[in-house]
Amino acid sequence: MSAADTNRQIEAVYRIESARLVAGLARMVRDIGLAEELAQDALIAALEHWPQGGIPEKPGAWLMATAKRRGIDMIRRRKVFDRQAGELTRQTEERLTASFADPDAALDDDIGDELLGLIFAACHPLLSPEARVALTLRLVAGLTTAEIARGFLVPEATIAQRIVRAKRTLGDAGLRFEVPHGTERAERLGSVLEVVYLIFNEGYSATAGDDWMRPQMSEEALRLGRILAGLAPEEPEVHGLVALMELQASRFAARRGKDGEVVLLADQDRSRWDRLLIRRGLDALDRATALFANRGPYTLQAALAACHARSPSMNSTDWREIVGLYDELYALSPSPVVALNRAVALGMAEGPAAALPLVEQLAAAGTLDGYHLLPSVRADLLARLGRHDEARAEFEHAAALTQNRREREILLARAEAEAAAIS
Repeated sequence: MSAADTNRQIEAVYRIESARLVAGLARMVRDIGLAEELAQDALIAALEHWPQGGIPEKPGAWLMATAKRRGIDMIRRRKVFDRQAGELTRQTEERLTASFADPDAALDDDIGDELLGLIFAACHPLLSPEARVALTLRLVAGLTTAEIARGFLVPEATIAQRIVRAKRTLGDAGLRFEVPHGTERAERLGSVLEVVYLIFNEGYSATAGDDWMRPQMSEEALRLGRILAGLAPEEPEVHGLVALMELQASRFAARRGKDGEVVLLADQDRSRWDRLLIRRGLDALDRATALFANRGPYTLQAALAACHARSPSMNSTDWREIVGLYDELYALSPSPVVALNRAVALGMAEGPAAALPLVEQLAAAGTLDGYHLLPSVRADLLARLGRHDEARAEFEHAAALTQNRREREILLARAEAEAAAIS
């Protein structure tokens, strides 16, 4: 095998093991920055040794053991400035040294708790939502700063600053990088799930730029969700979120035409929906509902997606069931976006005349000002009522509000169609 091939294998191993490696190290040294530095040192050591000696049977354990040795050497070289710093250094050295009691289990000892602890730390409410997303993608998903920046269409320097500040904030807070318990765990889990779903949604419907979707972002979120489900199998909302993402991801192939154009739900070829992802999503939904009868917001949204997944066409969809699910979701998590989605479902179940007054009320309330889907929904209802001039104006308004080029194109095309209907 050539040196280049070996290096590629080493990089692939590191990408797979890096999150577990950083998680284990962070729990011992209680410093994400130092944990990442030690992990990188271990990678450098692998690049030096593995091309000659071959990739070890347990590469992850080798990397962990090497990182720990580097950590002990680094700590011993540090100058102690005062008693407090000396005590902290001593405790860290003791934790690293003690972890060598069973070298063969270097990477596997409580790794589930360690990785879950890292996820909870990266999604800590101390951080802004943007910082949580960036840190989670960097530490847990293993994306580079450049990859994260491309995904969210922001400068690489901006992402780098977010990550550095997030690490500093967590370090200053003195986190132990452990899974919280009791009430704190329940509260923090919501932040974790929110971050994962934010990442998924940015891939599913990009908020800005030229691309309608960024599947890599959604794939990373789905991978994170599956990791969470494996690490926290007793949490129903984790399975609910996984179910929701699996079911939505099943539509990816049908959401774009052959020339990359946007294909909306009503026009999608459902034979192109991924049946394996649908089956996985429905299984995850069953697990969520079996764990807890009172469905949470992600489980309810997954149930909504399941209604579409089980229907062979738009017209055969049980829209009354969807209205009922939105009622249940609104009672649990009232928001104007849920109310807008309920209005869309009501318009399908009972006709546009029943839904338009609800949309008008939302517009008058002003809580969705600047949200492009509000005029888009209103335009669609007006078009179905034959009020083409008003519909054209609303489609144009929606197009002016969206920052996504592909979405703007389809909204302007619908505005042109309404203008043609007038004449």
